[in-house]
Amino acid sequence: MFKAFLLKYAEIGLKGNNRYLFENALRDRVREALAPLGEFVVSKEQGRIFIECPEVYDYEESVSALKKVFGIWSICPVVVIESSEWDSLTKGVGDYVEAMYPERHFTFKVEAKRADKNYPRTSPEICIEMGAYLLKRFPEMKVDVHNPSVRITVEVRTKSYVYSIVIPGLGGMPVGTNGKAMLLLSGGIDSPVAGYMISKRGVSMAATYFHAPPYTSDRAKQKVVDLADKISKYTGKLNLYVVNFTDIQLYIYEQCPHEELTIIMRRYMMKIAEKLAEKENCLGLVTGESIGQVASQTMHSLAATNEVCTLPVYRPLIALDKQEIVEIAQRIDTFEISIQPFEDCCTIFVAKHPVTKPNLKTIRHSEMKLQDKIDELVETALNTVEIIPIG
Repeated sequence: MFKAFLLKYAEIGLKGNNRYLFENALRDRVREALAPLGEFVVSKEQGRIFIECPEVYDYEESVSALKKVFGIWSICPVVVIESSEWDSLTKGVGDYVEAMYPERHFTFKVEAKRADKNYPRTSPEICIEMGAYLLKRFPEMKVDVHNPSVRITVEVRTKSYVYSIVIPGLGGMPVGTNGKAMLLLSGGIDSPVAGYMISKRGVSMAATYFHAPPYTSDRAKQKVVDLADKISKYTGKLNLYVVNFTDIQLYIYEQCPHEELTIIMRRYMMKIAEKLAEKENCLGLVTGESIGQVASQTMHSLAATNEVCTLPVYRPLIALDKQEIVEIAQRIDTFEISIQPFEDCCTIFVAKHPVTKPNLKTIRHSEMKLQDKIDELVETALNTVEIIPIG
């Protein structure tokens, strides 16, 4: 029945003179999301994105794709009424109601938006007169302006659109409108959610994964590839950088106090991720850390890892508790992958009693023991990175 969609946005409407840039970006993201599904025509309307569907297309797949595009507040499957002349408009709306609702014993309300300010009827007049027409045509229906079962919306533009289904979108900002960041992606629950949440603010993404063969298996690596693929449905295409971290970890393990292993390893991960971020022209690093969740995520520990970075570190999960993070992971379909029992390098080399309040002076002193080989090992890790295109 539906050969078109109207997409509404919210936050983009507040962007003033730059609004067209965000509208263009949203239009482009919608085109990219729908491109694998057919020849959709995507254009801008006043305050809306309009999609004209091909003659044959999969409605459910199309809606599913649109529900993964940041920047869309709601998705409205519409029937297009070619003429806005009043008799054509009323008949078109009536025909829509008749086709959509074979059983019409319900309450309704007409809502109108008159984008064409030259139209001879105001929005309140459209609501009143259209409601009267529908009552006359379908006397079994009843008006309820406060709590209707069905809201019939009419938007009068060059053409007119009628809809009564409003599907919630993700909101946020179109990906690519707020720069790019490097996500430190592990096989856990948190980091994929962090990537999803930072992209919701319009940030495009690359990702770095630290692999430690033979201590971590190829299944652990594949798990991270699968997670990257899941979040790419929201973030768009990304490059996954797989860093062989084994020699660095073993060297730190041999030279440094074991209670400081997690912090020192984390500091070198941040240094390496920052180098890769520079290659991708990223403006920051993104992690899945949440205050107090584990020993490496206390305020003291976060300060110790931040100290090695020149780029800003964004932590979108910083104040969420675990259950809140799990709920988002379930919603974006990463949770079941994250709980697969294939450990990453962080869990393999964790100390029995890690320091929770690391002293920066002490950490720096411990790192002095790495001077002989660490720069060479880091350089080797950077030179042997595997890049996996995702999405």
